[in-house]
Amino acid sequence: MQENLNDLRAFVLVAQSGSFTKAGALLGVSTSALSHTIKGLEERLKIKLFHRTTRSISTTEAGEQLFQQLAPLLADIELKINELSLFRDTLKGKLRLNGSDHAFIFALWDKLQAFMEQYPEVELELTSEQKFSDIVAERFDAGIRLGADVEKDMIAVKIADDMQMCVVASPDYLAKNGTPKQIDDLAHHQCLRLRLPTSGGIMAWEFEQHGKTLKFHPQSQLIASSNRLLAKACLEGRGLLWLPKDSIAEELRQGLLVECLTEFSIRYDGYHLYYPNRRQNSPLFRALVEVLRA
Repeated sequence: MQENLNDLRAFVLVAQSGSFTKAGALLGVSTSALSHTIKGLEERLKIKLFHRTTRSISTTEAGEQLFQQLAPLLADIELKINELSLFRDTLKGKLRLNGSDHAFIFALWDKLQAFMEQYPEVELELTSEQKFSDIVAERFDAGIRLGADVEKDMIAVKIADDMQMCVVASPDYLAKNGTPKQIDDLAHHQCLRLRLPTSGGIMAWEFEQHGKTLKFHPQSQLIASSNRLLAKACLEGRGLLWLPKDSIAEELRQGLLVECLTEFSIRYDGYHLYYPNRRQNSPLFRALVEVLRA
């Protein structure tokens, strides 16, 4: 039996995402059309591939076996097609990257712009998330995370300088509440809190003192899941905020925010591009690595 390659690819995407809606969005088709495609595939194979409920889907035993066999084959086909770029005057294809707002906007935007200018026929898709994603299961070509957070079974290339953290506040807030001089002084301040998307906990603030890393657990009236939202609150005098210094460099330059506790600021190993080893043979991917490499 000769199956339509597009139908098999649709099956793999549904199995990977666990959702007809998500897979349909990736394929650019409606949920009902995708469901019809999978139903047709099941009828031709005479095998049930998915368990379906009103709330979720999951692969059957046969479906899981087919998925485990097909996923690497289809990935290899896509890679081989991209390698044909060697015979073109310019590279063409699609790259999907997973990272954070901070990585894309503040650390890498100029390099990404340069890549798009150099390779105008390449489609670049940037997915911004605070949580950690399985880049293989979700069909990303690569992920971008701080060096210490890179998965150990991946190839990693440093693509940005080390990240400097800082504590900032508005001049109005400091005039009303005083400026902290020591880390312990933070206990007497409103310290705007960031909710972590993966664990659901509150991000601890980290400082460096005498060569050791110290953690401070902030307290305040306001909690948010976005540093951009917390930065707005900080600008309006709602409290102190701990965040990457480059993300508020312009506000510091204009005097809209003031840096505190500079002698205790900590630096983290910069962003790395990480990816499975099968990607390194793609000319398109190698071009991306060369542009982003620090």
